[in-house]
Amino acid sequence: MDADALQPEENAPISRIVAEVAAAFPGERISLGEMAEAFGDRAFGILSLLLLLPGLLPGMASVFGTPLLILGVQMGLGYRVPRLPRILARQTIKRSDLLRLASASSKGLKRVERFVRPRPGFFTGPLGERIIGWLTAYVAIMLILPGPGTNGPPAFGNIVMALGLIEHDSKVTLLGVVLTVLGCVFATAILLALAWLGYEALGYML
Repeated sequence: MDADALQPEENAPISRIVAEVAAAFPGERISLGEMAEAFGDRAFGILSLLLLLPGLLPGMASVFGTPLLILGVQMGLGYRVPRLPRILARQTIKRSDLLRLASASSKGLKRVERFVRPRPGFFTGPLGERIIGWLTAYVAIMLILPGPGTNGPPAFGNIVMALGLIEHDSKVTLLGVVLTVLGCVFATAILLALAWLGYEALGYML
């Protein structure tokens, strides 16, 4: 099957992109490598979104944090499309789960998608995309590290950032960047406070 023939139209809504790719692969499971090919130049944004949404679930963040970290670093280094390690490219997701995600996105992101549209700007250029990549990598680290309340705020900002990236919307991406930075500052402050408390507690024990 020709991956180029499967690529969705340039400005398709996120929910329709996911649904089209799911429909293009009739098998029971779809690999991350297949999705990376099908999404083309939107692969970084779409894969990030797919990894961030389930990563918000309790106990699941660290599982999805590692592949998100790889995507963020590659984007930060200026890769145009993801080059997933073989072990990661072979990871699969149920086609039915992907369709449910498309349905959930259609409902939950419906209002957001009304305002997201192609708007060129700094964050649609190479330097802006590199900044997005390194912020995504930092968010991934926040997801991997254990801490109460440290997953949601940075992940939410990253989701908004990914939406802008997918639709080539610099203004929405900027909003996502601001929310991501604020979320990361919040999460980092909590982790540093926990580390300091742990250090102090260890000092009392010794």
